[in-house]
Amino acid sequence: MTPKFSKISHKSQCFAAAIDEAAQSLGLTITDVQNMQILRYLDGLLLWGKAYNLTAITDPDEALVKHIFDCMAIIPMLPFVTQPNKSLLDIGTGAGLPSVILATLKPDWHIDALDSNQKKIRFIRQISSEIGLKNITPIASRIENHHAQKAGAYDVITSRAFASLTDFVSLAAPCLADAGVLYAMKGKKPTAEEMADLQAWHIDIKPICVPKLDDDRCVVYLTKQ
Repeated sequence: MTPKFSKISHKSQCFAAAIDEAAQSLGLTITDVQNMQILRYLDGLLLWGKAYNLTAITDPDEALVKHIFDCMAIIPMLPFVTQPNKSLLDIGTGAGLPSVILATLKPDWHIDALDSNQKKIRFIRQISSEIGLKNITPIASRIENHHAQKAGAYDVITSRAFASLTDFVSLAAPCLADAGVLYAMKGKKPTAEEMADLQAWHIDIKPICVPKLDDDRCVVYLTKQ
């Protein structure tokens, strides 16, 4: 039985094919179940976007590229990407970007999705239940309040939303395992000035190519010296 969609019903087959094509271009293996989970997440994101203030993007085609493909593109670049049973914290996850996409395409990892916005966390909890994600834990909290519970607990800590690389590092570091990696998604490459206060960290910057998107994207890897 074909699922009913509220916002992408007339585009669902086209979008499913586009997701498969994007995954192939990124070297990702994706099942039909995972493809459908992503479609249902996208539909929920658009359906509840205004009520929950989830995203400013309302056009389905734009959301597919700037939200879904943008998050898919970081997965091949993840630290420990070929290893199972890794723990990941996504700080400032918002509506679940990238945490829900990560949980969908890395079912053998455990993902904690952290955000202080209660509405957005409720959305992640509801949509994760609806699409059958078992490996994601939505957490309504500020990162400062998460330190004591999860000190040194995570192999990977991601952020797609932090404007300041220095702020991300200072807030995320207490939760990072000794051999863990901070993984910041950025638009343009950080400047030398932005990285000047991070002398205690080894920094590696790599560009990423998002399918059907011409905007600059890169990821910044930070490990303890």
